[in-house]
Amino acid sequence: MEMVMDVMEHAPATVSPLLLRSMASSAFVYADKSFFSLAERFKPLEIVRYVLVASFVLFFRLLSFLFVSDLPPKSQPQFSPFNSLTTDDRYAVASGADHSGIARALSQVLSIVNDVPVSSRKYAIVRSLAERLIEENRREDADGLREVNRAVLSSAFYRTLCCLEAAMVDLGRDRVGSHDGIGPAPVQYLVKRALRAVRSVGDGVWAREGSGNGNGREDVNRSGNSAEKLAAELLWLAEKMVACGFGDEAVERWASASNLASLSLLAEPRLQGSLVKVSAFLFKQGKEMDVAAEEGHRETRMKMLTSWLPLLCRASNGTDVPVLGMSERAEVEKVLEETVAKLEHEEQEQVLALWLHHFAYCPSSDWPNLYPSYSRWCTESRKLLLLH
Repeated sequence: MEMVMDVMEHAPATVSPLLLRSMASSAFVYADKSFFSLAERFKPLEIVRYVLVASFVLFFRLLSFLFVSDLPPKSQPQFSPFNSLTTDDRYAVASGADHSGIARALSQVLSIVNDVPVSSRKYAIVRSLAERLIEENRREDADGLREVNRAVLSSAFYRTLCCLEAAMVDLGRDRVGSHDGIGPAPVQYLVKRALRAVRSVGDGVWAREGSGNGNGREDVNRSGNSAEKLAAELLWLAEKMVACGFGDEAVERWASASNLASLSLLAEPRLQGSLVKVSAFLFKQGKEMDVAAEEGHRETRMKMLTSWLPLLCRASNGTDVPVLGMSERAEVEKVLEETVAKLEHEEQEQVLALWLHHFAYCPSSDWPNLYPSYSRWCTESRKLLLLH
């Protein structure tokens, strides 16, 4: 209530920047439409347009800084060790043994594991601490501690998925805006560099002035969230969830990550290899899902196949050091065949058509080979046609 009263008392200072921002953005969008058509016909104007866009972005960042700095100190968010928890984390803590200290501690440790870079000597210490807490909870064999492990690990898995997706989006933007150094740089590349510089200036101003204790933009500047590191941590978290007896939740989370699966098709080979390991592990776990809820698990299997089968077909399996050994590849291939066989006939058609498309258009890999499943589906289709 005090925070609301403070904001109301400073209404002129807060409403004005918001009103100015709304009016400026409306005017800029309207003007940019006309300027864009001119820039298409006169290339020199394209550079002018991009410079104006960069200046406008900087103006908005500085305006946001002024908006935050106008608030009284006690209305600005205060730092707490648990302020870094996401909404999903807070739900996990709340559902785990009634706001228990051990749930909050484990959630914080897993969050730090995400943030600390592997190159830091503290990474191994924090990860070892997380493993010890999880294992001690598991050994107690108590319902409350089992629920703590389930809720906090599931939340950490989801948070890591989100961080990995964001990291891959950034990698994709960098790749689109890269320049090989041969010939003149395109206008888009030069503008991307200018926008990146503007963003760094705005983030620096925010970090020095807008957050008071330097924590307000901490999430932007963390160095631990490399995509390969996050993919390896996803595999580690999935293994912990399986060891604690709730691998189904990891399978369902992975099956629902369709955006991440689409981004993985454009990822670097090493990152693709890490994601193949996660997919292979969770496909094998999906085979063991409880048959009591077969209908729901059939939908999960369908999502797993449609999301991650294209990556298995297109990912580089490694030349010097294969991502999966021959025996593991054969095992995953068998699991995929059994998973497809559990689907309805129409669903099998969708999955096998998707497999054939990616398998045929990827000349560098012959795995997974689902031709036996495809052949069986064709035989069943003929029988159905003759029957009706």
